[in-house]
Amino acid sequence: MDEHRSSHSILMGYLLWVFGFIGAHRFYYGKQISGTIWFFTLGLFFVGWIIDLFLIPSMEREATARFIPGPTDYNITWILLTFLGIFGIHRFYMGKIFTGLLYLFTAGLFGIGILWDFLTLNEQISEVNRGY
Repeated sequence: MDEHRSSHSILMGYLLWVFGFIGAHRFYYGKQISGTIWFFTLGLFFVGWIIDLFLIPSMEREATARFIPGPTDYNITWILLTFLGIFGIHRFYMGKIFTGLLYLFTAGLFGIGILWDFLTLNEQISEVNRGY
């Protein structure tokens, strides 16, 4: 495995930055605490959101150093969670068939499972990639 392969993308970070006033890019880069703060304060009243425009390259480097790249792609999984999380498609993609079915039939465990996945998805993907 290429040790210098990036787990997270700068392009994806900037695309999620568009929704960054709700913390999307911060969750993507594994910054759950500040992502939650951004979510409840609209990106620190939009000021932090604008500053993050310049911080995304360093967030990408930190995430790449922290999370394990592998066959389960972080970008694809985050897109699936963001747009199809209620159906559990991201869980099927990670090979978690049972919980994927559970999400499918319970609307993402009534939304609580989706919230959990926003907080823990990077670690889940690293765990799956570690197994390969």
